[in-house]
Amino acid sequence: MNSTVLNSAYTAPILDWYDANARDLPWRAPDATPWGILVSEIMLQQTPVARVLPVWDAWTARWPEPAALAAEPSGEAVRAWGRLGYPRRALRLHESARAITERHGGEVPSAHEDLLALPGIGAYTAAAVASFAFKQRHAVLDTNVRRVLARLLSGDEYPPKSQTKAEVALAESLLPIDPPTAARWAVAAMELGALVCTARTPRCADCPVFDRCAWQRNGRPAYTGPPRRGQTYAGTDRQCRGRILAVLRAAEGPVPKPAIDVVWSNPTQRERALDTLIADGLVAPLDDDHYTLPT
Repeated sequence: MNSTVLNSAYTAPILDWYDANARDLPWRAPDATPWGILVSEIMLQQTPVARVLPVWDAWTARWPEPAALAAEPSGEAVRAWGRLGYPRRALRLHESARAITERHGGEVPSAHEDLLALPGIGAYTAAAVASFAFKQRHAVLDTNVRRVLARLLSGDEYPPKSQTKAEVALAESLLPIDPPTAARWAVAAMELGALVCTARTPRCADCPVFDRCAWQRNGRPAYTGPPRRGQTYAGTDRQCRGRILAVLRAAEGPVPKPAIDVVWSNPTQRERALDTLIADGLVAPLDDDHYTLPT
């Protein structure tokens, strides 16, 4: 099937659906800045919108432009990250803010290759910011979009575990020629995956392309690939790391080691978690008995 047929069959109905059903999110507002959009894309990685919204609001109010964040110690970014999880993202945003300030005069660059060169910015984020902030034509493949395309076009319940060249080519074949329309399509497909074509309980009756879905035509065959295990949290090093960081975020100065020791009963796991936090640059040891957020 050529790209013209694919576009006519899928893009127009999904764009119309998006116009009627899109969530009102601040990073989609007409006055959203490229910096605000970049912050949202980093925060939304593996994190639900509901958890991101208050942190994004507070973050962009405090640091409305990259230079404002770049002027602060990296530990303040970690502190403001709160309980979003995966706090290394806060450090990457801080590094990006400094790079944007030093290399691009404080303005988020519009060129895809410049975005990709920023610290911690991968292929997805560069494409997303170029599309959503600058209305460019890029294939934006997050988990939701990959699932939508797998079901619609490949007839599979879920996409492959790792992104393939074939997926990218397929996504590119669906892109409208007009860049602003292509950018709108990118967010529309993402929204469809987030609200309708969900992972566990898809609302197929509400899908604007239900009658053209290969997965539906094939009888909704069950996924037959490697087991898809959900991420556990309770009792893990991640949870231990989070409790240690919570103590440091709440403190106004250096934290003595005993105040860290009380947050986790298993000393081996606690010391391992603390060591990895230090190695990741999220915690700074002042001496053998005191710790702080990075400066």
